[in-house]
Amino acid sequence: MGSQVTGNPKAALRNRPQGPPLVRVIAMPADANPSGDIFGGWLLSQMDLAGGSLAAQRARGRCATVAVNAMVFHEPVFVGDEVSCYGALMKTGRSSMTVRIEAWRRHLPSDEVRKVTEAIFTYVAIGENRRPRPLPPIPGS
Repeated sequence: MGSQVTGNPKAALRNRPQGPPLVRVIAMPADANPSGDIFGGWLLSQMDLAGGSLAAQRARGRCATVAVNAMVFHEPVFVGDEVSCYGALMKTGRSSMTVRIEAWRRHLPSDEVRKVTEAIFTYVAIGENRRPRPLPPIPGS
């Protein structure tokens, strides 16, 4: 049986990202405050890892995070939740890439799935001199 989504199930499933996550991890006690809520900074770092992976694939090399814009926390994440980060490349410039990342949590005992946060990240392709470099052409274009 598939994962359950609370709220309006049809709308939530329609908005759920397609394809495999870029990052999937279980939130652990060391990632939480004394009340069991996962730190927002921990979640941000997971999202940055996911976005950085996508940016590095497009850049075919090293990238640096230069901005995080429009981060919105919708719901908390709790110890034991499975967190999956999905991403999409929104646009590219000469050396920069804008990536949208969504983080979803799955409560393992109930299999309930909910979007917990989303953000827009900007990455820059970095050369060996640690300076911005042009993005390589897309193969076949």
